[in-house]
Amino acid sequence: MAKLRAAIIGCGFISPAHLGGYAKLDQVEVVGFCDLLTERAEEKAAKFGAPGAKVFSDYQKMLDEVKPDIVSVCTENNKHCELTVAALESGAHVLCEKPMAITGAEADKMVAAAKKAGKKLSVGYQLRYTNEAMLLRREIEAGKLGKVYYAEAAAVRRRGVPTWGVFLNKEKQGGGPLIDIGTHLVDRTLWLMDEYSPIVSAVGNVYDHLIPLGGYNNGGPWDIGRFEVEDSAFGAVTFKSGATLVVKATWAANVKDVDSSLSLLLGINGGAELNNSDLVLNGESCNHLWQYKPEAFHNDESPYDREIAAWINAVENDKEPIVKAEQAAHVVKVLEAIYKSARAGGTAVTY
Repeated sequence: MAKLRAAIIGCGFISPAHLGGYAKLDQVEVVGFCDLLTERAEEKAAKFGAPGAKVFSDYQKMLDEVKPDIVSVCTENNKHCELTVAALESGAHVLCEKPMAITGAEADKMVAAAKKAGKKLSVGYQLRYTNEAMLLRREIEAGKLGKVYYAEAAAVRRRGVPTWGVFLNKEKQGGGPLIDIGTHLVDRTLWLMDEYSPIVSAVGNVYDHLIPLGGYNNGGPWDIGRFEVEDSAFGAVTFKSGATLVVKATWAANVKDVDSSLSLLLGINGGAELNNSDLVLNGESCNHLWQYKPEAFHNDESPYDREIAAWINAVENDKEPIVKAEQAAHVVKVLEAIYKSARAGGTAVTY
């Protein structure tokens, strides 16, 4: 059986997560590497490329010459839509890094392009693939929590601003921690809730109070002059189903923990809290309160590798991807709604 021919557009920071996953699969070979900085593409090709793999600085030329079966898009956020649509139209299935796009309109365009091309489109949300998240999803599907009517998605860092790459560039990224790390927790939490009904209203604010202060940072000192995005964002979104989602995302909060990734869910029958790898479920039965904390997990397989393996399985066996394009587009619209309210001074926006 012929191997799936993969190509990657964007050979920077996140690309090894995709390339490393492909390298572990016998049925995949990476034949095309594209980056505006050709030395980065050459470096990745030398490490992960199949014999004869080609390096490009022009993505369209790569798509035309290599004709890959699958493409990973790993560029800055403002290029996701353009590159994904081009790859889909070339006949490739596409795995795009998070967030899917900067705007809901771009995300919808990508979904439409995938449907028109008859190709699969998924987005890189590896937090769904941790042992704890998968277990919690199964418990929720079994009815352990009942209907989830309230949730919190929080990505909170204590002085953890990413100072490399283009993370601080508003034009290329579309925002700061909300669209960077907040998107992961919004996706995981909505997936656990199975909440994809339309947005009814949203309220949000963004802050940049810590930017001019500088000082200690786990990612190294930041350049105040290059910091074009927020350092913190907070919002609340209500959905047509009646459910509420509160979102917290910050790179530089004065909090106790260095890094916290929280999905908190309140259901009619029970509740759950997943913070980093710490999972607790709780509820009431027989006139008693109960709390369930699973034993420690032991599995060396990374969520990134699981993500890539699941993606290839979907392509090979013509299955729906675990992260559906429509779900990822919904995440973009939640982020967009919070930013929209923030631009209006925290005034609630309705849909």
